[in-house]
Amino acid sequence: MKRETAVLRVAFLVAVVVKGLDGLIESVAGVGVAVIGTQGIYNLVIAFTAPELDLHPQSKTVHLLRHGASSLAHASSRFIVIWLLLHGIVKFVLAIELLRGKSWIFPVAAAILSGFVAYMAFKLVNRYSPWLLAFALFDLITVALVLTEWRSHRARQA
Repeated sequence: MKRETAVLRVAFLVAVVVKGLDGLIESVAGVGVAVIGTQGIYNLVIAFTAPELDLHPQSKTVHLLRHGASSLAHASSRFIVIWLLLHGIVKFVLAIELLRGKSWIFPVAAAILSGFVAYMAFKLVNRYSPWLLAFALFDLITVALVLTEWRSHRARQA
């Protein structure tokens, strides 16, 4: 039983660190979009991928990046900045607080991450995306790990 608990603890820590890094990256991206705008991001992606596209015209990665940048270029900069900053900061703060192990954060984190999963499920019903499905499943697993860690945390305190 102790080995299983240790594995779950490591999985929890890895998931939380990944969430924290993701939040940090989203926050930096939000600042980047705020500074140069969605069109600026599009122009950067086009400039950085042009040499690779010359070498490998069939590169799926390059085409995926360019498609994503094209979609971003037509979106509202203000919405993108607010979304990235808000979403990123929330995830980063959740990760920091979960790593600190304060009792109050476990149910709060589970509720917020469940909200993210619900939103992604809603978006998946309207338009399927394998990436969105993967993110939703990762968040769902993270919720389960947070709840498991909360149970362990309470048992250690008792």
